[in-house]
Amino acid sequence: MSSIFSFFKIVIYIPLFNALIFLSNFMPNHDLGLGIIALTIVIRFIFLPLSIKAQRSQRALNAINPHIQAIKEKHKHDQAAQGAAMMQLYKEHNVNPLAGCLPLLIQLPILIALYQVFIAGLNPQSLGMLYPFVQNPGSINPLFLGLISISGRNIILAILAGVLQFIQAKQSMAYMKAGGANPQMAALNTQMLYFFPIMIVIIGWNIQAGLILYWITTTTFSIGEQLYLRTAK
Repeated sequence: MSSIFSFFKIVIYIPLFNALIFLSNFMPNHDLGLGIIALTIVIRFIFLPLSIKAQRSQRALNAINPHIQAIKEKHKHDQAAQGAAMMQLYKEHNVNPLAGCLPLLIQLPILIALYQVFIAGLNPQSLGMLYPFVQNPGSINPLFLGLISISGRNIILAILAGVLQFIQAKQSMAYMKAGGANPQMAALNTQMLYFFPIMIVIIGWNIQAGLILYWITTTTFSIGEQLYLRTAK
């Protein structure tokens, strides 16, 4: 287990921390908040092809949902026949049911590391992990735009994160409905449409503003991504 943690720290955590400080060094007053925004955008652009592929795969899966339900009903007493019919259906429509999950599994370790990096970025002792080619700023500037302390709580950022989450969820529902989302998933999305943003506000009020700044940035990026998917052919 310790070897796994060591691998995670050396391969993912420390490089991301160095990237955060590196980007922050280019910001006015070494603004760590702007560094968080910049690093989040860079990470999202790196994973953009995977993210778009996952969403398109999910939409394609939704589109053939009536056929899936028909197969389940026809072969409800024969799991082997049901599985074979499903595989044939996926093959005919060139759909991979696992394509939407794989990108998320790949991104999960990165997201966990980013969460820890943003916390570590507020700790001056963490600067000892910097690579020789990354300039040591000497101290951490916890003020975002010189006004908001990202080391403390901020209700305005928490509310903004909740509002953006609502917009993103609403947008995602419209995109999936256009692809023919199944009724069960549509009902779940409707429930989460209001519940999840409220939870984001509550959680956001109780954690460091730097982490909420990350959530605001990644949600805004997701909104832009959804706009692209709606207009792209």
